[in-house]
Amino acid sequence: MRSLVLALCTVLALGACSAKSVWAPDDAVAKAVYRHNGPPKLTLLTSFKNETGQGAHTSLMINGSQRVIFNPSGSYNHELTPERHDVLFGITPQMVDLYTDYHTREDFKAHVLVQEIIVSREVAEMAIRAVMANGTAPYAQCSLSTSSILSGLPGFGTIKQTWLPKKLSQQFGAISGVTTRTIH
Repeated sequence: MRSLVLALCTVLALGACSAKSVWAPDDAVAKAVYRHNGPPKLTLLTSFKNETGQGAHTSLMINGSQRVIFNPSGSYNHELTPERHDVLFGITPQMVDLYTDYHTREDFKAHVLVQEIIVSREVAEMAIRAVMANGTAPYAQCSLSTSSILSGLPGFGTIKQTWLPKKLSQQFGAISGVTTRTIH
């Protein structure tokens, strides 16, 4: 019974995560593809409510052969970032700024913890393939979907599946080589 109550509270607490199924046309995705010249990297983006410190949303930016954001059950959309299920394409530096601004906006009253780790090109490509194959995440399962993806990647075996953005952020932050900064 306690587990059921905890799960229900978690779903209610993660109000920023909402399920939707979107499939952008091939030409829109092809036109938007952005290749960042930085190293292959995984970036965990976690929104935290300013008043409570509780996690509100989890997403994963991947820099590999292209830069995408896995935004499971997320509500962000922009005409220059076509989406297929929960994967956003065209993640230029300007789009990263817009994405993080959306999660720190005044009415959301949150800040974003940005946690980055450089990975091999192979791991980055595995992550891109995994998020593209994931499909649309159900309502309020942003952290569960992201932790599932991460736990299947080489070097991320310490990540356990979790419903909680804060817990996933703590697990990711414990990995050697992760750098952290906060956006307000």
